[in-house]
Amino acid sequence: MLHAHSFVPAPEVEAKSIVDSVVLTFEDRCQRQGVVQTVGGLDILLDLPEAPALAHGDAYRLEDGRLIEIVAEAEPLLEIKGRDPLHLMRLAWHLGDRHRETEIGTKWLRIRQDAAIADLLKGLGAKVVAIEGPFQPEGGDHGHDAHGHDHGHDHGHHHGHDHNHNHNHDHHRHDHGHKHDHDHGHHRHDHGEACGCGHDHEHGHHGKHGHD
Repeated sequence: MLHAHSFVPAPEVEAKSIVDSVVLTFEDRCQRQGVVQTVGGLDILLDLPEAPALAHGDAYRLEDGRLIEIVAEAEPLLEIKGRDPLHLMRLAWHLGDRHRETEIGTKWLRIRQDAAIADLLKGLGAKVVAIEGPFQPEGGDHGHDAHGHDHGHDHGHHHGHDHNHNHNHDHHRHDHGHKHDHDHGHHRHDHGEACGCGHDHEHGHHGKHGHD
């Protein structure tokens, strides 16, 4: 089995060193230890020095120096828009008050799908649309400032898991020219130590416990 003890941030990834790719959800990209399977069928044993919360375009570095590119898997999300920037800021405050992991763009917020939260936001005047796309919430970057958070991915993934990962992610400042047609059984995980990124804890009087 191949081993990966480190990772490379997207801006430092050399395309010529990429030998395969792995498609992972945000929660899976947070794992420090475990086994992932690449699109090409390779099993990679992860043993990273810290729980990384990796992003689309980063790469695992194998012991021989080859790279396994990380592709962010499309997840069921809610995209939230406000009437104006101030309204969007207030919506973000309500999500933070309810401990919702939130991805922040210049004109939208994104959270995991949650019917109760969707109703709450609509009651506050928000436009809420169910989408599917990569998820990189705020606070999940662990040293990845170079990625930025205005990801520029207006994905047209609307309910359907035949994902063609042909993402043009502005936040990595380079285009990924590979198109990943995959099926979702291709990776398995041994969640040894995870960073806890994928868990929403409700504390108090609002909201419901669970994943968004």
